[in-house]
Amino acid sequence: MKSRFFAAIAAFVAGSVAASAASATEWPNGAKTAVVLTYDDALTSQLDHAVPLLNQAGLKATFFLANVKQADLPRWRAAAAEGHELGNHTIFHPCSAASFPADPRYTSEAYTVPSMLKEIEQQNVLLTAIDGKPRHGMATPCGQSVAGGADYLEALRAAGFVTYVRGVNVTPEDLRRDASRIDPMHVPARGFPESATGRDLIAFAEQGRDGGGLAVFLFHGVAGDYLQVSDTAHRELVAWLAANRKDIWVTTLQEALDWAKAHP
Repeated sequence: MKSRFFAAIAAFVAGSVAASAASATEWPNGAKTAVVLTYDDALTSQLDHAVPLLNQAGLKATFFLANVKQADLPRWRAAAAEGHELGNHTIFHPCSAASFPADPRYTSEAYTVPSMLKEIEQQNVLLTAIDGKPRHGMATPCGQSVAGGADYLEALRAAGFVTYVRGVNVTPEDLRRDASRIDPMHVPARGFPESATGRDLIAFAEQGRDGGGLAVFLFHGVAGDYLQVSDTAHRELVAWLAANRKDIWVTTLQEALDWAKAHP
């Protein structure tokens, strides 16, 4: 009886491991995970520090643009031509009034769901004028998807204005999921405090590698602006990713989601 019991337990564990392995996405060229570096708010420090470093390392990233500065337009156009993804982050970056001081006209409380969707649609026009692409993904401002007290994601899904919506609040289970099962309107990502070290950033990529899923980083300023990651920490992460490109596919968020959908 006891031997049959332990045999059953062993069979259950083996089956669970096999099911877990089978659920992992098969990434290109035998990579163990896909890592996506995303940067919010169209900050000049990203053009000064992130884009040149990524180009030097031969890596691509996703930049979600809001409040775009006219002086930076040529460099954003060049970044798109170099293979980086430009995404929608709305025009005016409306967050709740409690998030930070802002013009009351551009807080999410001042919007309605239709007006929010109209702004997202219009930002797509600007993005297409920059990169020539007809459709774009999106990241919600401040990780919030509320306009005038109502969540707008299902209305946005129905409108079809964006291909995906990157949010926040990644969990360990997200890093072990078959990426093809991610709801494109709820793509999780992880942000980091300004005190984050290169080791902290690399640890998250390692968790993605060990889980086999999709690990999405969320950055704002790079060695400048606000909510910044230090230049040293960012350089250490990029160097580590470049040195481990055999196991880790670093790509844009649209490309990672498209691959996962085509290879469930």
